[in-house]
Amino acid sequence: MKYLDEYREAGGTHQLARELARITTRPWLLMEVCGGQTHAIVKFGLDELLPRQVTLLHGPGCPVCVTPLELIDSALELAARPDVIFCSFGDMLRVPGSTTDLLAVKAAGGDVRIVYSPLDAVKLAGQNPAREVVFFAVGFETTAPTTAMAVYQAARQGLRNFSLLVSHVLVPPAIEAILDAPDRRVQGFLAAGHVCAVMGWEEYLPLAAKYQVPIVVTGFEPLDILQGVLMCVRQLESGRAEVENQYRRAVRQAGNSPAQQLIREVFQVTPRKWRGIGEIPRSGLGLRDAYAAFDAERKFGLAGRGVAEPAECQSGLVLQGKIKPHECPAFGTRCTPEHPLGATMVSSEGACAAYYRYRREP
Repeated sequence: MKYLDEYREAGGTHQLARELARITTRPWLLMEVCGGQTHAIVKFGLDELLPRQVTLLHGPGCPVCVTPLELIDSALELAARPDVIFCSFGDMLRVPGSTTDLLAVKAAGGDVRIVYSPLDAVKLAGQNPAREVVFFAVGFETTAPTTAMAVYQAARQGLRNFSLLVSHVLVPPAIEAILDAPDRRVQGFLAAGHVCAVMGWEEYLPLAAKYQVPIVVTGFEPLDILQGVLMCVRQLESGRAEVENQYRRAVRQAGNSPAQQLIREVFQVTPRKWRGIGEIPRSGLGLRDAYAAFDAERKFGLAGRGVAEPAECQSGLVLQGKIKPHECPAFGTRCTPEHPLGATMVSSEGACAAYYRYRREP
């Protein structure tokens, strides 16, 4: 397929791997901050092509996985209400809450609907004025503009029966939290190309300068990822710490200005709890006061809850790059896609799901 196969071409992949082996003189620990990149790395065995000195760690790049447990429980409560049509992306249906998941609520009679855009939920609200329509707004900066547009359109149409359960998170504060950790190991980052297509890469410049780490904006195909690794290692080997853009075919330095403006119109930056990690300051988006009527937590009195994480699940360590999925004692035994302990085992961007699907031991 044109524009895809050329980024999976085996000859180019092995050429990049040979160049990496040629220039690498010491051990380096890099982290990709995107679950899509994690799945590509494991699916295509890219980490196995790297020289032994270069190790890839999997970061908190799965927004489904880091959605806090109390929000999952709030979603379950809302979805079970007979007056609610609960709308979500399909990724969220198998994510375990404290007792069950959205798929089980749907099977028990809850009106849970998979949508492909928040605007689908706005349309449902217009078609069902006697019922409340709640959209589970999960994602990084990538999906925030479409969520903001949904709220903007609902306000223009005067839809009082539409609201959001918001769990949007931001990537740069998560990178900073990893770099601020006392046991920090990461020496360079592959930044998520789709996030930067919206936000640009200027916000990474202060991080690279402050912590002296290279950050390379990277795409999602094998050649993209290996080239991103090569660019990162070249910087490390030469003592540089800069922001570089591997994903030039999709990312501009300033990003998408209209999308950013729409995000700022509807949302404000807030603290956000990340499942398995804890609260990270200024790492989330919440609705501005002008759009507070569309906040499902306020509307249904769900804010301020706290739920303890299951002790056996080590997904927090996986999301911070401290262990690989197969190093969790429950992986593949007490934790499987059919009976997951955490979201990383069922999300299409979860590291545990990638290892279970592509690299599970017999």
